[in-house]
Amino acid sequence: LFMGVGKKQPLIVGLGGSEGGNPWASQFWKAQRDRFLAQGYAVLALGYFGTKESPAKLDRIAIEGIHAAVMQAAKTPGVNAECIIVMGGSRGGELALLLGSLYKEYDAVIGIVAGSSVFPALTMTMDTPGWSHHGKLLPFVPVTEATYPALLRRDLRAAFSIMMEDQLAMDKAAIAVENINGPVMLLSAKKDEMWPSTEMSEMIAKRLTAKKFTYPVQHIAIDGNHSAPLKYFDVVEQFLERELKQSKPECAM
Repeated sequence: LFMGVGKKQPLIVGLGGSEGGNPWASQFWKAQRDRFLAQGYAVLALGYFGTKESPAKLDRIAIEGIHAAVMQAAKTPGVNAECIIVMGGSRGGELALLLGSLYKEYDAVIGIVAGSSVFPALTMTMDTPGWSHHGKLLPFVPVTEATYPALLRRDLRAAFSIMMEDQLAMDKAAIAVENINGPVMLLSAKKDEMWPSTEMSEMIAKRLTAKKFTYPVQHIAIDGNHSAPLKYFDVVEQFLERELKQSKPECAM
């Protein structure tokens, strides 16, 4: 947990992706962490797999455990527990959307190259979901035989594109983003080599429109690869300043 100096700092929860570990605690992200701190936020860097204190693999990760860790951090003096933003990239974006859809304590969700549905665990067999909730495995989009050639040549985008052709599975595993209790921002990559993040962000935005979501939604598709949106945190900062504080008076600093 990284703290600034304010007495009522909104909490930004930073979640990494399939690289595992705790990237938001690393030196690589120090400059952006410091920017958030200077703007009045506290930052919780949260590792949910691949650390000493978490499972080794992204496999059936208990979402309630992650939420409990956030709630524990929110009790820290100086943190505004009434204003929590969850932000994740790639599989961490999938997780951020899940947290926002399952718990009302999150006041905004930032999904960076995020998935629109629950996808498989990062294991050899990929036959379990990445996430669980109170012991229940979440429905997920399965890996089929049709994806094997793409996986063998390590063409992840092609593999995920084939998986996404199973519309029934995509619908069943779709994240209930309409339950999110605040503004939603999506940053995607038009030339994403990992998975079709722009297409999935468009699916999320369309679902929110169809469900008559009442909070602000913004999707910005960046003309670049999977990591390109990470250079655009200025638009995240502007979104939070503009939309979060306007729609959530409790987030005023």
